[in-house]
Amino acid sequence: MHKPVKPIHRRRFLKGAGAGIALPLLGAMVPANGEQEVNASRPIPRTVAICGGLGFHTPLLFPDTPGSDYKLTPYLELIKDHRNETTVFSGLSHPEQNGNNGHASSMTWLTSAQRPGLAGFKNTISLDQLIANHLGGTTRLPYLTLANDGTSLSWTANGINIPSENSPAKLFKKLFVDGSEKEIATQMKDLKRGRSILDTVQDDAERLDRSLGPKDRQKLDEYLTAIRDLEQRIGQSEQWTVRPKPHVDIKPPQDIADKQDIVARQRLMYDMMVLALQTDSTRAITLSLGAMNAVPSNIQGVKSDWHNLSHHGKDEDKIAELRLIEQAEFSEFNQFLNRLKAIDEQGRSLLDNTAVLFGSNLGNASSHDWHNLPIILAGGGYKHGSYVAFDEKNNTPLANMFVSLAQRMGIETAQFGSSTAAGVKGLETA
Repeated sequence: MHKPVKPIHRRRFLKGAGAGIALPLLGAMVPANGEQEVNASRPIPRTVAICGGLGFHTPLLFPDTPGSDYKLTPYLELIKDHRNETTVFSGLSHPEQNGNNGHASSMTWLTSAQRPGLAGFKNTISLDQLIANHLGGTTRLPYLTLANDGTSLSWTANGINIPSENSPAKLFKKLFVDGSEKEIATQMKDLKRGRSILDTVQDDAERLDRSLGPKDRQKLDEYLTAIRDLEQRIGQSEQWTVRPKPHVDIKPPQDIADKQDIVARQRLMYDMMVLALQTDSTRAITLSLGAMNAVPSNIQGVKSDWHNLSHHGKDEDKIAELRLIEQAEFSEFNQFLNRLKAIDEQGRSLLDNTAVLFGSNLGNASSHDWHNLPIILAGGGYKHGSYVAFDEKNNTPLANMFVSLAQRMGIETAQFGSSTAAGVKGLETA
């Protein structure tokens, strides 16, 4: 029988924050920047996931008939130059996405966890973090979590939301500007202190583990798992801190001052993403395109609040304005694909080496419906050029696609989240 223990105050448990811990330097064989690996004969896979939180008006996106000879819709017309490098999907979703509000499914777009935000909900690991954990210290940054509005699509294995970066200027500095000797020394000192804190907390936790009951042990095990993950990342950060960053021959960007200029903000973030991928600074990126209760600026003909337009209720005037916004978004996405395609990597384009998932967590934003999601997959070395339509009422799990994307990155798995199969029809490698 388990012997009861006295309750331990959390402050005392975390109190010892001061010793040192010797961690293995993981990824020690990685070059100073990823360019040497990119120039190797084998292709270097990357994964990008881009989500529009206010959805896309699917009657303007989905073709009438599936197959490779589909007729271009207004939105697909804007990316027609990449018809043979994109596949359009309908009839995909995650199950049980009714949450605590109409937009709660944005939390689970890359995780597929159920009942987002409701009582007892705990999110699971997002696809990008699964990839980042697998790659470890292969690149300077294991992942980039980006947003134009502060939203984050990335979640740890313990269900913790990872803060996003919404400043292209700060992102550029993180990627390409070397710190001074003093700044590097300070950063190394901070990293070593972080390691010492973890050492003391972990020792205390392991001692405590021997006196806890089963449920508390499970909670503590989750905590220790998070510590071990952080240990690994600190060790990787120490290596990269002292290595020179890649050089790019462009001026550091300035952030877009106008928060309502969604087109310019998306364009600049896309530019930073291309640079990060081209220099192999990271191989996993998420981007939340943004949403707002305001009128987007610099889109001619739009006079109404974007969020309000997404709840159009089939009002043709509202849909006409909404179309102007979403056309602008598709045009910027097209330019992003153009840039990836134009970069050569030993006879293959950067787009060939990068799987780009583009879509939304809402199939019908007007009614907050999370079924029948708009999904486009570009590049990544897959066979493209088709429209794949699954049952729009009995949807296929979107997580099935995530299994294929994870396997493509070298992860040996047959399941992810709510998946029921390892892949989806219409998604085969070229």
